[in-house]
Amino acid sequence: MQYKNLGRSGLKVSQLSFGAWVSFGNQLDVKEAKSLLQCCRDHGVNFFDNAEVYANGRAEEIMGQAIRELGWKRSDIVVSTKIFWGGSGPNDKGLSRKHIVEGTKASLKRLDMDYVDVIYCHRPDTFTPVEETVRAMNHVIDKERLDLMGPIVEQPEYNLLSRHKVESEYLPLYTSYGLGLTTWSPLASGVLTGKYNKGGVPPDSRFALENYKNLASRSLVDDVLKKVNGLKPIADELGVPLSQLAIAWCAANPNVSSVITGATKESQIQENMKAIDVISLLTPAVMEKIDAVVQSKPKRPDSFSFFLLSEMILVHGMAPFVGG
Repeated sequence: MQYKNLGRSGLKVSQLSFGAWVSFGNQLDVKEAKSLLQCCRDHGVNFFDNAEVYANGRAEEIMGQAIRELGWKRSDIVVSTKIFWGGSGPNDKGLSRKHIVEGTKASLKRLDMDYVDVIYCHRPDTFTPVEETVRAMNHVIDKERLDLMGPIVEQPEYNLLSRHKVESEYLPLYTSYGLGLTTWSPLASGVLTGKYNKGGVPPDSRFALENYKNLASRSLVDDVLKKVNGLKPIADELGVPLSQLAIAWCAANPNVSSVITGATKESQIQENMKAIDVISLLTPAVMEKIDAVVQSKPKRPDSFSFFLLSEMILVHGMAPFVGG
């Protein structure tokens, strides 16, 4: 495993990481979680991602209990969570000072931890002034005794089918503000493994879950499946599974600090982690072949757009807080 600095901070995170979204609380409980987390650690993963909304808080409880029962030294791992959707009450969601403070305390209680290393605002809140959110985030950093850095990271979706934010919209942030990226969905919810090209939805996949059937209908379209089929010969030529090619492609972006992976089986983790060895195989010629198939490379914004975005971030100071 390789470790990279999270943006300009001194915090080092594993190039591949593990997230609790979908699986913890929806598909897996503590026993299964312990097995998966230990498998990740055995492969050098030190960064684990969560959110207060995942399985309505149950994902944080499962991760916290699993880590406690595994007996890990807290300083050996990096844990993140996200604040926005904490409940059904009018003040249990959003990015108000009240919810950021109370939501963070509730997350720490569920995780059974004294601190998290990284905390994200999970979504922009159009009903709360940006200044209130920024001041509240500073408050939890300074007053809640959390082991937090200032705004250093964004967590966007990034994969071969979704590239605009990372490769175009955020470009001014990497060099000008030292923004780091912890990206999610490198396999586009499993689409880029090729398993959905065989016809039907496997019963143990996330698209078989009731809450994700709408996502399946939007993702499993002919154009997307055709692109996945087009990528398979490239993976075969390199002698690697399509899933490893897709994850390695994300990790090869120098602006990506860590690629958050997900799994419900140890065998999936073991396969995903091998993507580290595939990065070196992605030569410029291979990357050109990939681009020719997916045709998803965004156009670079013009210099005026760069200027406007940079000025907006400088004035509002918000973008680095927003998570995926």
